[in-house]
Amino acid sequence: MSTADDVRENVKKYYGSRVESSDLQTSAATSSSCGISFRPMPKSVKDALSLVHPEVAKKFFGCGLPFPSKLEGCKILDLGSGSGRDCFAFSKLVGPNGHVTGIDMTEELISVSRQYIEYHQKTFGYEKPNVTFVQGYMEKLSEAGIQNDSVDVVISNCVICLCADKRAVMQEACNALKEGGELYFSDMYASKVIPDHMKQDPVLWGEGMSGSLFWRDLISLAHSVGFSTPLLVSGSRIVVHNNELKEKAGDINYISATYRLFKLPKTPVLSSATVTYKGTVADSPDELYFDSLHTFKKDVAMEVNGEMAAILQSSRFSSDFKIQMLDKPDSSSESAPQYCHLDPFLWADKIGSSVKQCSKLNK
Repeated sequence: MSTADDVRENVKKYYGSRVESSDLQTSAATSSSCGISFRPMPKSVKDALSLVHPEVAKKFFGCGLPFPSKLEGCKILDLGSGSGRDCFAFSKLVGPNGHVTGIDMTEELISVSRQYIEYHQKTFGYEKPNVTFVQGYMEKLSEAGIQNDSVDVVISNCVICLCADKRAVMQEACNALKEGGELYFSDMYASKVIPDHMKQDPVLWGEGMSGSLFWRDLISLAHSVGFSTPLLVSGSRIVVHNNELKEKAGDINYISATYRLFKLPKTPVLSSATVTYKGTVADSPDELYFDSLHTFKKDVAMEVNGEMAAILQSSRFSSDFKIQMLDKPDSSSESAPQYCHLDPFLWADKIGSSVKQCSKLNK
């Protein structure tokens, strides 16, 4: 049986040897649209990515586009920063008063990232760099110098599936976030629980296939470490190109999905509320797409459950909404949630139609 340390060393070698290019065997690393699925990329994100040095982009291994809105001035932590592509794009989005820290366990990739810090500082016209790269493990952020309650947003792009101890990663991410902070990440998920025999294959680990969570397990994992219920942002099915790997996977399907989770106050007041979006988030003047169930239109009142009300109240989006608490209990707690609206496979295949239908189960 492979230990967590064995998995870590195998993955480190797998990616260290591929530092010159992205030559993985699934569509995860090359599907540039899989993080947003059906929605156009915001202009600010497109512009930021276009300014990243080509050599950095060439060495990119991610599976999605984990770029939430409203990042100006934020402190961001990127788990598994790789060559630094996302970090440098974030350094443009947070502006000169924000800061981005990338952490990766692979020495070769950290070395590549650090070579381009000055290039991007000058390209963005900053007086000093606003991005730092640290070699370390995302399961041990404190050992890498990341303090608790110190960052606004934790980002990850298809690396949690490469880690054997996902609970440790999620707990460390939650610890690092300030109250009201957010974990916004893209990752690979499986249509069922991965059998133990697949977890002995180093190539399947390197491709993210052995370490992909069954998507439902993310929900219980998030709750167990202190996060809110995950919110599904998007999903796109992954194609396994290699016939040998496809045969090993059998009837297991894979998907790249983006979720957002929030670190709520320890004793949040869970009361339904009517919220009205003010149209103040950059790139979203008319409506703010928040997740698969919530698109907030400017000046249109919308009723939300207690958890979403708590998210909007405590997060960086609080000033963008007029929030009126309702004098009635939160209906979302009356029965056990079905969570079918969080299924990324349904989302990818039906582009939200099934989400709207099954969301009635949670009202």
